[in-house]
Amino acid sequence: MFTGIITDIGKVRTAEQRGDLRLVIETGYDLSTVDLGASIACSGACLTVVDKGDDWFAVDISAETVARTAAGRWQEGSRLNLERALRMGDELGGHLVTGHVDAVGTVISARTDGDSTRLEIGIPAELGTMVAGKGSITLDGTSLTVNEVRDEGGETRFTVNIIPHTTQQTTLGALAEGDPVNVEVDVLARYIARMRQS
Repeated sequence: MFTGIITDIGKVRTAEQRGDLRLVIETGYDLSTVDLGASIACSGACLTVVDKGDDWFAVDISAETVARTAAGRWQEGSRLNLERALRMGDELGGHLVTGHVDAVGTVISARTDGDSTRLEIGIPAELGTMVAGKGSITLDGTSLTVNEVRDEGGETRFTVNIIPHTTQQTTLGALAEGDPVNVEVDVLARYIARMRQS
């Protein structure tokens, strides 16, 4: 489990296709405190540390994960939002995040709103019932508050504001119209939707 509070921006040093895709990710984390087998959320996807060095860790990404996450995240030079797994007793500053990407959204627009950036994101309509105004959503691993939601043209669109601090501490400030983004809906909404189906 995670909180959606990004604590480092990593950079993909190498990407090697083996049976799975092996990434080596540069980080500012103190790797002496990261065990092999630990989980680190990388732009919203929970991945397992399989090797590490002084300033890098490696993960293996299955074809399933590659297919279900935003294109371009897993290539050499890509910048990734990083968060280490939540420990009992840690402050829950964002919301409960599983690191399981529900869909790839698309940036419809990115415009200035005061000192912030207002992003409008489009997602598949089937996820729309799990997104609510003033509810929580995760974009590329970052916990955000939804401003408003509407259904339009067979998809659901919602807006979020990215404050300057978030722009500086995450990769979200680099998003532009047409870019893909990893989306995870609130885990509570996911379970409520499943119960309603039953």
